[in-house]
Amino acid sequence: MPYLNGFDLPDQTAGFRFRELLERRGILKLPGAHNGMAALQAKAAGFDALYLSGAAMTASMGLPDLGIITVDEVAFFIRQIARSSGLPLLVDGDTGYGEALNVMHMVRTFEDAGAGAVHIEDQLLPKKCGHLNDKKLADARDMAAKVAAAAKARRHLVIVARTDAAASEGIDAAVARARLYVEAGADAIFPEALTSAAMFQEFARRLPGVPLLANMTEFGRTPHYTAAEFEAWGYAMVIWPVSSLRVANKAQAKLYATLARDGSTEAMLPDMQTRAELYDTIGLARYEALDASIVRTVLPQT
Repeated sequence: MPYLNGFDLPDQTAGFRFRELLERRGILKLPGAHNGMAALQAKAAGFDALYLSGAAMTASMGLPDLGIITVDEVAFFIRQIARSSGLPLLVDGDTGYGEALNVMHMVRTFEDAGAGAVHIEDQLLPKKCGHLNDKKLADARDMAAKVAAAAKARRHLVIVARTDAAASEGIDAAVARARLYVEAGADAIFPEALTSAAMFQEFARRLPGVPLLANMTEFGRTPHYTAAEFEAWGYAMVIWPVSSLRVANKAQAKLYATLARDGSTEAMLPDMQTRAELYDTIGLARYEALDASIVRTVLPQT
């Protein structure tokens, strides 16, 4: 039902609901949703929770993923996704937007906007996508202080600590950092840019009992693995962070090329979401039913 109807809203916070999902048997599948429409489509496909990628957010704004957007800009995306889908959402918190107080402000802002979980990473600004080269790492103790600050600020928000250390410092250092972050208050660990099945398995073996997140991004350093494989290796969550945006962007590029060539969109009609499909996805009729003064929509006959 529409988010306007308070009786249909969840009784529990997004953080509580995300934690419940994390404690269920089986791996928690978190597809990336870069806006409210993507969130609705993911929900319709049967997913129970979603992921909001910093790379997808910035790319949808026509910007690179270099840590240049603000907390309030991210909160705008969180609100539209949480509001449209009602699903608990894991949000990319980059480096926390500063030091301890900034991290606490981020946590409060994200939780108030409707996030269920957040991850912060141990890079220094200007940060880069975890699958790119020459990332600069923060001191592990400084990152642990950020994790502790996040844990202190949250009410129910799940805190995921991401370490990018494997690429430059090796898996031993990444495991050591992960243990320090768990001691500081992280609920789960996100080892970024692991490059083989053996690395994923080794990381999980050395952190027994710690919920782990796997990143199955395309065109990165990690080979393609399935959710079932990650689950077998001991991972509790898997994300596909930018997939929805990549597919949408490819489709839009095709549309604009066709329109520039033909001066018409007719050739693209088979690839388009119809008006009826759009209205059904956003629940137009259910919104109209909330206000008797709105005349029920009748679709044009084509």
